[in-house]
Amino acid sequence: MNNDMIIKVCGMRDAENIRQVAALGIDWMGFIFFPKSPRYVSQLSSNAGIIPDYSSLIGKTDNDVSASKVKRVGVFVDDMPQNIVTRVYNYKLDIVQLHGSENTVMIDNLRRTLDPDIHPNIKIMKALNIKTADDVAKYKDYEGHVDYFLFDTKTQLKGGSGEKFDWSVLDAYDGKTPFLLSGGIGPDDTERIREFSHPQCIGIDLNSKFETSPAFKDVEKLRKFIEQVRQ
Repeated sequence: MNNDMIIKVCGMRDAENIRQVAALGIDWMGFIFFPKSPRYVSQLSSNAGIIPDYSSLIGKTDNDVSASKVKRVGVFVDDMPQNIVTRVYNYKLDIVQLHGSENTVMIDNLRRTLDPDIHPNIKIMKALNIKTADDVAKYKDYEGHVDYFLFDTKTQLKGGSGEKFDWSVLDAYDGKTPFLLSGGIGPDDTERIREFSHPQCIGIDLNSKFETSPAFKDVEKLRKFIEQVRQ
């Protein structure tokens, strides 16, 4: 893994915690719009400034400028396309992460609805739940229809399970679409990340292993981890 890896912190909800984590120099931040998730961002939050708008910063500090560059990722699980479109608009999402059984017809139609009218050049990421090489092979159904893959641990939960999978099975991935690693990555995994190598791997996804409670991240633990993996 190179030093230019994308660091995505997912499952955010608390406004002040969001600001603190965004200032750490991460690249992407994930917000879960799946009602069954303990990290669910409810519709009631949309009018409460839960996701800070950095578009017009006044008296910018270095941290403010860093935070303003963080891309917003919305996580959806077999949601209705209109709900996704509404949240992309309301929350100014840059990337749509699909974590369910969405098919390519739905994905292509969603992109046409969003780009360019709602969000020009919107990106779509498909999460695949991985345990074996056969699970990896499912990427072929989506190749050419999405911009990124996210390879997560195969569990009954939808995000934030804290469980790892054997990254060696990703040797079976020979697609052209870049991907992020997910699945139980924690503070003790810095060496494992440094040693992992795949030509299409562009980053990592962090969530439950850095939490003090669901949707609330330990900022200092994240800060130390980010410094170590980027050394």
